[in-house]
Amino acid sequence: MAAAMMLPTNTWAQQPEAGKFDWPYKVVNGTIKTDVPAMPAGQQTALGMVTPKMDVVRVAFVGLGMRGPGAVERWTHIPGIEIKALCDHVKERAEGCNGYLKKASMPPADIYYGENGYKELCKRTDIDVVYIATDWIHHFLVAKEALENGKHVAIEVPSAMNMNEIWQLINLSEQKRLHCMILENCCYDFFELNSLNMAQKGLFGEVIYTQGAYRHELSQFWDYYWKKDDQDKLGWRLDYNKKFRGDVYATHGLGPIAQVLNIHRGDRMKTLVAMDTKSFMGRKLVKDRTGKDEPFRNGDHTTTLISTENGKVIEIHHNVMTPQPYNRMYQLTGTMGFANKYPTEGYALSAKNMTDAGVKPDHENLSAHEYLSEEDTKALLEKYTSPIVKKYGEEAKEVGGHGGMDFIMDSRFVYCLRNGLPLDMDVYDLAEWCCLAELGSVSMDNGNMPVEVPDFTRGHWNDVKGYRHAWADPDTEAQTQAAGKAFTEQLKALGKVYYETLEKKGEKAALKALAAAKKKAAKAKKK
Repeated sequence: MAAAMMLPTNTWAQQPEAGKFDWPYKVVNGTIKTDVPAMPAGQQTALGMVTPKMDVVRVAFVGLGMRGPGAVERWTHIPGIEIKALCDHVKERAEGCNGYLKKASMPPADIYYGENGYKELCKRTDIDVVYIATDWIHHFLVAKEALENGKHVAIEVPSAMNMNEIWQLINLSEQKRLHCMILENCCYDFFELNSLNMAQKGLFGEVIYTQGAYRHELSQFWDYYWKKDDQDKLGWRLDYNKKFRGDVYATHGLGPIAQVLNIHRGDRMKTLVAMDTKSFMGRKLVKDRTGKDEPFRNGDHTTTLISTENGKVIEIHHNVMTPQPYNRMYQLTGTMGFANKYPTEGYALSAKNMTDAGVKPDHENLSAHEYLSEEDTKALLEKYTSPIVKKYGEEAKEVGGHGGMDFIMDSRFVYCLRNGLPLDMDVYDLAEWCCLAELGSVSMDNGNMPVEVPDFTRGHWNDVKGYRHAWADPDTEAQTQAAGKAFTEQLKALGKVYYETLEKKGEKAALKALAAAKKKAAKAKKK
């Protein structure tokens, strides 16, 4: 069940020189422009890409430290999937996640470990998807290996750390016709999904200004980020912030509002300007841990302003250093209405706009100058609750994962794969939401100069008019769902055989019994 790998050369040494990014750019008329590689001959856009329906989604998980175990557990609740392999640098962490499969009565997955374990895993032909939840440094390395070996990938955030990685992932997704999805769970939070539905139905009029952020003071978490050896006093996340400037974790704030603004589906991010404070707390953290007073590249608070082709403005913040309540700042300012999540959650609409939207307000003098009452908000949500929340909301609350949004994200991913539909988030979303790190750094290193955001779709940003979630027709969806449940029941029957034999006769006998049960099930299926 386990595949041991030789320990490697140091992956960290493969990164750009500390504090510097390496993508070429030039200044044209006061604006920085980065190189946009031409699409290779014969290559097609991945916009709206669909792949053949999967009867079963066979998945492998790589990275089982902080985020990975929760993902493994969540997937055991999704019908029509099979967890084939588990991989982590530390063998025991990978083995421990087989406990979730045992709890679900699913057969154990094969174990891979060590620095290069993921490379062996990616060579397998019985895996469809590699789900990547490693440290940031390994996100791209694992994804590249998986794509080159014909696997779809789902990558935790931030999915790519610089422009070089971004463009490589775009080319691989386009060339291989494989999905490369960013695992941005905040796009599936209940408020964000409902607000997106309202915006798409025109409730806010034209959304012209949006805000998003990751403001999360991490003092209680720094010690838990994986350290590469005994001499590593910082852990990978603090070390990365020490070496690199820019919004290195923009996606939680940017993802949900980019969907509202139809980015690369009728609009595109055009120009950004970034600025930051000095590093006060970051530098102090390093000194406290190492005893050395060294430069710290990333400012304690970073702000990025982005203009779009259609004249909208996006404001994004990043701060993991200073004391403050958790805040993603999700805010939509429209010509007819307003939505806000932090620190006060609510909607602001006039009585006329409420009535026009088919919702009777509790008083005729309602003004958008204040938040809706609890009664009006309830009436609004009864009419405008997202179809995704209606489908997955209750189960998501039970399964969990950041209040359920993780489970909704994973369920939608599997739903689209099994129904042969475009994913909710494609490789261009990944590129746009992750590019703020390097582009912001370039802006700040050049006196907050404007930076042109490249068209990652290379000319296709206006082909699709409006962001939408894809759905199968009711009959197809019902058939797919029934088939998924039937497969999971069969899988759990195999698991029961394995674990009952394991308890009585040991692992060798259990593996033999499992193989025999699989062979018998395969024969029955052919009949």
